[in-house]
Amino acid sequence: MKIALLAPVEEKVPPKKYGGTERVVYVLAEELHRLGHNITVFASGDSKVSARLVPIAKKAVGTHLKKRIREAANYQSLVKVAEHLRKERFDIIHNHAGWQALLFRDLFKHPMLTTLHWLDSECERTMYTQFKDEPMVSISDSQRKVLPGMNYIETVYHGLQLDTFKYNPKPKDYFAFLGRPSPVKGAAEAVQVALKAGVKLVMAAKVNDWERDYVEKHITPYVDGKQIVYLGEVGHDRKVELLKNAKAVISPIQWSEPFGLVNVEAMACGTPVLTTPYGSTPELIIDGKTGFLCKDVDEMVERVGQVGQLSRAACREHVEENFSDERMAKQYLRLYRAVTRQFNNAPIMRFRGI
Repeated sequence: MKIALLAPVEEKVPPKKYGGTERVVYVLAEELHRLGHNITVFASGDSKVSARLVPIAKKAVGTHLKKRIREAANYQSLVKVAEHLRKERFDIIHNHAGWQALLFRDLFKHPMLTTLHWLDSECERTMYTQFKDEPMVSISDSQRKVLPGMNYIETVYHGLQLDTFKYNPKPKDYFAFLGRPSPVKGAAEAVQVALKAGVKLVMAAKVNDWERDYVEKHITPYVDGKQIVYLGEVGHDRKVELLKNAKAVISPIQWSEPFGLVNVEAMACGTPVLTTPYGSTPELIIDGKTGFLCKDVDEMVERVGQVGQLSRAACREHVEENFSDERMAKQYLRLYRAVTRQFNNAPIMRFRGI
């Protein structure tokens, strides 16, 4: 198939460090290309993919700029996508760039499938409902509860390039936290779990400007370089080292996360996950086998002492069976063909407007 993948331009594909959506686009593009399909990735010009790249921004915008500036850059990039798609035909467009790309839906005149990566804000939820008849893919079943009534054709879990996550059956003597140091990610709770359980916690996190006050209040006072260690933001190789050598990842999320990629990355290394039963976690983690789903900090402290009872081999096998790049790509290919058949039979444009 001739497939166009639309990526956000906030980070390059793949991202150097932070950037979950861009990493998913990269993994999908690489596997579809390996399977022999004609893939074009619309992304920032500093991206590096094995498939064909069409630069829609000179370089990644970055998340350090103000939100309005990032939004303007995204619209500018989508104009370039629309201009290109007026000249070249694809079997299908796979949109990972958000609801903004759907505004150009009538101009694209191609079959289009959208994966919902973010539904965090009222604006996103409101805008997606204007396109409720368009084919959508959820990244977990729990995500659908946030925005019911959409034309969800399937749930597709993110996949990993498993050979880039090394399995380690013998961890070192520490626990890990990986993610944004924010209230929703439970960074402060992770610190409290480590302190109460008397274990070492190594934290790797990118701090955004709007999170600095939270970090200074809830995390920095406890960082001593011994029991609580803070590394800052890390790249892929260092992330894998952190995850594979940890006894477990402590991830006490405080929101309905649609898909916690770090959970799957940890299990791919053989590392179980201690988390809460919110959002997608019950779909990703087998409670009592690949981690523990804990109702609060006190239960998580108790479970810290039981981590050694979990099989690290079972964690790796769980990811191999359910979260591989090949599984993700083949599932999307089946959906591409279904959406293309439907479009060719009834190519109806349905922008509702606010």
